[in-house]
Amino acid sequence: MYTIEDFRKINKSENIVISLHGQLRLNERNITVDDVMNAIDNGEIIEQYPTDFPFPSCLILGLSINGVYIHIVVSMNDDKIYLITAYVPNSDKWENDMKTRRQEVKK
Repeated sequence: MYTIEDFRKINKSENIVISLHGQLRLNERNITVDDVMNAIDNGEIIEQYPTDFPFPSCLILGLSINGVYIHIVVSMNDDKIYLITAYVPNSDKWENDMKTRRQEVKK
């Protein structure tokens, strides 16, 4: 499992590889690579996905360069960070701390 320090050690724009899906989401959500890097620098891992392929991934909660909470899903190998997606967490799905998923109400 990753630690946030693992990501911070290699957190440079030239080390970030963005998936096609990730690029589409960044564009539609007006999130920049600088926002992603800032979130890694000031954020924390809130969920781990150890069975993701080809590398385990995790969800990081951090702040954009404008101080807005964002979630980023990333994985890594020795020298690259792979950005899978990024979004502004929705209070309908997340508690006020933006770390805890709201329980779904069964109908």
